[in-house]
Amino acid sequence: MLGKNIKYYRKQIGFSQEQLAEALSKSRNYIGMIERAEVNIPVGTLFEIAQILDTEIENFFKLR
Repeated sequence: MLGKNIKYYRKQIGFSQEQLAEALSKSRNYIGMIERAEVNIPVGTLFEIAQILDTEIENFFKLR
């Protein structure tokens, strides 16, 4: 759910995985792993992602 919601909000603002990765100073591969729920994400990184995607962190945990 978390990864799928991050992907949803990323696409809502028209960001590619590469663009989000660049904004986070992470690799595109890492963003893909987040979206596929293959890694545990530090809370600080979640807050950064929410800020970049212009959404509230709570939205990442809501059922779609």
